[in-house]
Amino acid sequence: MKIVILGGGTAGWMTAAAFSKAFNPGFCSVRLIESDEIGTVGVGEATLPQLKDFNDFLGLDEAEFMRETNATFKLGIDFRNWGRKGDSYIHPFGIHGQAINGVPLFQYWLKARAHGDMPSLEDYSFPIMACRSLKFDFPSDDQRSVRSTFSYAYQFDAVLYARFLRRWTEARGLKRTEGKVVNVTLRPDDGFIQSLTLASGEVIEGDLFIDCSGFRALLIGQTLQAGWEDWTPWLPCDRALTAPCDREGDFTPYTRATAQEAGWTWRIPLQHRTGNGYVFSSQFSTEERAREILLGALDGKAQAEPRLLKFAAGRRTTSWRKNCVAIGLASGFLEPLESTSIYLAQIASDFLIRMFPDRGFDPKLTGEFNRMIDIEYDRVRDFLILHYHANQRPPEDDPTGLWRYVREMTVPDSLLEKIEIFRHRGHIHRYRDGLFAPPSWIAVYTGQNILPEHYDRQVDNMTLDMIREKMEEMRERVTANVAALPTHAEFLRSYCALAMDAAAPEAGHA
Repeated sequence: MKIVILGGGTAGWMTAAAFSKAFNPGFCSVRLIESDEIGTVGVGEATLPQLKDFNDFLGLDEAEFMRETNATFKLGIDFRNWGRKGDSYIHPFGIHGQAINGVPLFQYWLKARAHGDMPSLEDYSFPIMACRSLKFDFPSDDQRSVRSTFSYAYQFDAVLYARFLRRWTEARGLKRTEGKVVNVTLRPDDGFIQSLTLASGEVIEGDLFIDCSGFRALLIGQTLQAGWEDWTPWLPCDRALTAPCDREGDFTPYTRATAQEAGWTWRIPLQHRTGNGYVFSSQFSTEERAREILLGALDGKAQAEPRLLKFAAGRRTTSWRKNCVAIGLASGFLEPLESTSIYLAQIASDFLIRMFPDRGFDPKLTGEFNRMIDIEYDRVRDFLILHYHANQRPPEDDPTGLWRYVREMTVPDSLLEKIEIFRHRGHIHRYRDGLFAPPSWIAVYTGQNILPEHYDRQVDNMTLDMIREKMEEMRERVTANVAALPTHAEFLRSYCALAMDAAAPEAGHA
């Protein structure tokens, strides 16, 4: 089988690396085409824990990877001003305390809270309290320990990561071709892609084509005319201004997302700088006003003029069409509020490896791939919409009207059902497929003031005094274990010989 990947960037090189690892060279050949003339988006700097699984699958050395990409660790996302102005909560990569008698601690917290004041739910979460204290260490293998109740991700330079994967993949024999595609030839009998013609005149034939050409979607969109499902009525932000700045202040083991008047700003600390951006809606803000807000949110000196990106939320109606599979931005786009872009490219390559076709291209494989990709996108979409929809901003804190719009808009039935079930008894459906687990939904619901009216009656098997005693023991264990951790900066310095020593002072690190 001849596999042709069009486009580099993070999606292209992740796909190439996955194929190089998964397939025997005698089974298929992989060729990647990219042009240095065509830029990549390359601003995604925050990830989810699944990326560690991908790196482990490849067999990458974690410390080397982190040095090469200026990476830091990430335990969650700090959301500020999303429910109401002044609110702050963390979506952790872990649970809100260990279960008691097989029932999530959240349910015991609901009962205790109904009978009097209780500490914040966050006090029982090890990863959240580690974030608040700017601490980090690897998870424990002892499942009885609170230190086993979390996972971690990375914050890195996405351009450097693509280059790192390129070096790794080329060392394994992958052929990269520098060139710009000027023509796509289809087979006359069935409309499958037959070959790509480069500006140099070279014609590259293939059996399977992977479209990683980004928003251009040269193969899946422009050539094969796969449809587009527009989600901007639910996710109206369609612009992003990005600007790196000098690293100063707290060296946080988490990403920050702060709600603004017409969208939200991100802050992502790397070893050598801090990544920043403002995702906003052109319906509710001008680019000039957006630039003003972004620059005002920086906590260090800007290292470049803000760069504008334009996009639309949505996905392809079919990500696999004929002998072409779209991965990355060619397949769909959802704003980076929950750091899902790299994950969606990763899971697509994983699905494709598991359902890899022969030259007959069994339509059952195509159909199943598209079904699974649709599930992933739909569930991420609902989770992102929840952040916007569950706001309670009064008119005086909503000068543009964006927050009233997203609060009052009609949301997908799939999300409405989730909210109603949670409001009844705090129940969250566990997915067989799909990304976000119950702790993720609990973090956003409770962080944005959506609380259940009832609790799971299984907790009535314990008296209220026993519940309070058990929960206080949990809170004390979390506090003591977090206090024993090294700071994020200390851990990084000892783990991967940071270049950060020459960067900003450690203000606020202790």
